[in-house]
Amino acid sequence: MTLHAPTKPYNFASIAALIIGTGAYGIGLLNSIMALNEKGYYLITLLYGLYSVISLQKTIRDKAEGIPTTNLYFMISWISTAIAIGLVNADMTLSEKGFYAMAYTLSLFAAITVQKNVRDKQQGNVQSDNSAPQVAATE
Repeated sequence: MTLHAPTKPYNFASIAALIIGTGAYGIGLLNSIMALNEKGYYLITLLYGLYSVISLQKTIRDKAEGIPTTNLYFMISWISTAIAIGLVNADMTLSEKGFYAMAYTLSLFAAITVQKNVRDKQQGNVQSDNSAPQVAATE
């Protein structure tokens, strides 16, 4: 299987999407009329969601590449991703829920893509190092 490193524009777009998604979510929290503890809850929900989708993506890719992973960690990753959605019962207008849901979804998708790009780039560097011609030392 030939692995191509992601292009610079794709990397830039992925990082920009992550910044835009998390930035919009953060600005929305700053401008909201919520109690400070509620703002903290939604911030932690975003951070936990980012961590859980990166962990899930890494686990799925490790399994696909034959790297051993435990079924327990795989299941924990799926469950963490599923429970990281905290907007379902929020006391917000539908438009606010929609805004946070879109920013949240963009952030999670971008985090997965950035993590994938980093891993692809690292594996591309390893493959190019391994495929470099070896010069035998003469004594």
